[in-house]
Amino acid sequence: MYKSVFISDLHLGSKHCQSDKLLHFIKTVETEQLFLVGDIIDGWRLSNKWYWPKEHSNILKAIINKNIPITYISGNHDEFLRSFGKYEVGHIKITNSDSYTGVNGKKYLVIHGDLFDHLMRTRIGRKIMYIGDKAYDFLVYINTLLNLYRKRRNLPAWSLSKYLKKKTKAASNFIGSFENEMSKYCKAKGYDGIICGHIHTPNIRTVKGVSYMNDGDWCENCSALVETLEGKWEIIYPSVETEKGTF
Repeated sequence: MYKSVFISDLHLGSKHCQSDKLLHFIKTVETEQLFLVGDIIDGWRLSNKWYWPKEHSNILKAIINKNIPITYISGNHDEFLRSFGKYEVGHIKITNSDSYTGVNGKKYLVIHGDLFDHLMRTRIGRKIMYIGDKAYDFLVYINTLLNLYRKRRNLPAWSLSKYLKKKTKAASNFIGSFENEMSKYCKAKGYDGIICGHIHTPNIRTVKGVSYMNDGDWCENCSALVETLEGKWEIIYPSVETEKGTF
């Protein structure tokens, strides 16, 4: 049992979502409250091409059926929710950002994180993001074929995107800048830390006295950020056998 669980970047409505792992996690995880930290539904891809398998409906049903408080933070891929502002439907609260007080009494800002992404702030930048999504789709296709080959050779799945992030200096610099800017903002606003998603890179670190915690995603890492009943913060990687290739 956890005090709280934070997950983001499920990207329901896209082929990137590792739905079998995610559904198993949602059904089995025990927590007092659940935070969905943005990009839960991939409105970008659904607006271009409809893709909604039964598994994605089952994931939403499993989330709704959990009899616990649920907070849904909107992200850039499900930004259609932002125009509604803050509202509640039963035990589910939908908002653009939220504040969370941990077991230790510290106050954390919970936000998806795209507002701190420089590319998301301009029209040209958003176009670049859309182009990047197309490139991502192509890499997923290549990675899936590669992992089918590796599976036939009894080799473990391999993540192309993780490899590129580690090897590309620009990606490393972007992640570092993203983490530093968010931490700087939280410190100025009087928060002890920040909980976010967006960049698909799970991490817990301290930046100039501010706790930066990113819960990762369910396309590449299949990760979640959790706070235990004792107040310890951890990133967990639920392991479930799947036939999907890891990207």
